Amino acid sequence: MTDKEMSRRAFMNSVAAGIGVAGISALSCAKMSDEQKRKPNIIYIMADDLGYGDLGCYDQKDIKTPNIDKLAREGMRFTDHYSGSAVCAPARCCLLTGLHSGHAYIRSNRQPNPSGQEPIPADTVTLAKVLKAYGYKTGTTGKWGLGGPGTDGVPTKQGFDFFYGYLCQGHAHNYWPEFLYRNEEKVLLEGNKVEPNDRYEGSGLAYERAQYSHDLIADEALSFIERNAGEPFFFYFAPTIPHVNNEAGEEGLEVPSDEPYTDRDWPQQLKNYAAMITRLDKDVGRIMTLLKRLGLDEDTIVFFTSDNGPEPKTNGFDPEFFNSSGGLRGIKMDLYEGGIRVPMIARWPSRIKPGSETSHPSANWDFFTTALDLAGMEAPSGLDGISYLPALLGETQQTHDYLYWEFNRSGKTQQAVRMHQWKGLRLGATEKLQLFDLSTDPYEGCDIAENNLDIVSKIENLMAEARTDSELWEFK
Repeated sequence: MTDKEMSRRAFMNSVAAGIGVAGISALSCAKMSDEQKRKPNIIYIMADDLGYGDLGCYDQKDIKTPNIDKLAREGMRFTDHYSGSAVCAPARCCLLTGLHSGHAYIRSNRQPNPSGQEPIPADTVTLAKVLKAYGYKTGTTGKWGLGGPGTDGVPTKQGFDFFYGYLCQGHAHNYWPEFLYRNEEKVLLEGNKVEPNDRYEGSGLAYERAQYSHDLIADEALSFIERNAGEPFFFYFAPTIPHVNNEAGEEGLEVPSDEPYTDRDWPQQLKNYAAMITRLDKDVGRIMTLLKRLGLDEDTIVFFTSDNGPEPKTNGFDPEFFNSSGGLRGIKMDLYEGGIRVPMIARWPSRIKPGSETSHPSANWDFFTTALDLAGMEAPSGLDGISYLPALLGETQQTHDYLYWEFNRSGKTQQAVRMHQWKGLRLGATEKLQLFDLSTDPYEGCDIAENNLDIVSKIENLMAEARTDSELWEFK
């Protein structure tokens, strides 16, 4: 069996058996020149419910994001990058497993009791497991959402050396929680007291607010980077900002200060939304400053993106106020562009051309193969992703034949396919397919299915062949 023919299952078994760097080295190929043999540090920042139009470098006019905009000026901006799903948990599963939502174990949000999402199985091949076996230190802070306390899905059982934050994304709706988790240990946050809530362990409306969770999560991110400065690391920073606290009614956007928007003539909750994004932007700036202080700037590639489109109009938030979808049709929970197309920036000094841009259609399940490519490893077969490292380096880039999504919503399975400029979407397994030409209609305003029956037929065939059935997620 050649390296390229090594199956995903065989690869999973080899990682599970603990073969370590020596065993996996057979997968490494001579992609990098001798001077590039040093494995780069990889930082992947994924905001929560940040829309395609919420950043200055994506034409946002009112919300200040100077540090993220600087990443774009010093790196590459993607115009056609997609999340793995239109909601949190499946998007995170696609990211860490390299599988799209027609093959991934998690395909929608599901909240088992008492806390935590449907856990990914113990034998799941995650990017963290592979990079750890190849010699990387691995860490994540923020929102997990792939398995609650005591399950096989927790980060420390899925390849991460360190975790700090929320295991349960329901718990993560509250920015002033009574506790967070460090690895698998519950850490009480003194001064935070919340009203009990039966839905999620430790969740509810805060009535004493001392420690803002995002600030703690960002501080732990910096600490992980500093602790591991002497060896290659993969750090996945998954802040909960700017997700709405769905438990807080019309005061769902929680932030200690609405600066620098205090004097704006905006509704208070929208001042808070903008302040949350600017607060995250400052933490991106803190990370970049730390990398330079530690002498890691040239050896670290930093990605910035979001897990899906912006929230619906609820809990004090209005996606139209800031044009958070960037003019695209749809929001979170939609497979229209506004629900799944997300900002994506990559910065790597001396490798990525400053101020560059790519329209290469890519998705977050491509990150698995891209990260292995960066580390000098050959990806196992069976993944849905394609490395976009060539695009980052300005080289000839292989393209997907198509991208596929499915998402269970309101008792129906939405499906979407992007095939080159064509976008097909179906709002249920028996629903009529809608067709859009994104090259002339990026806002999906004109359904042209009736005039392009040959394209409709091709996309319907792709929708049938792109997926496998799941015991957890009924196809209907």
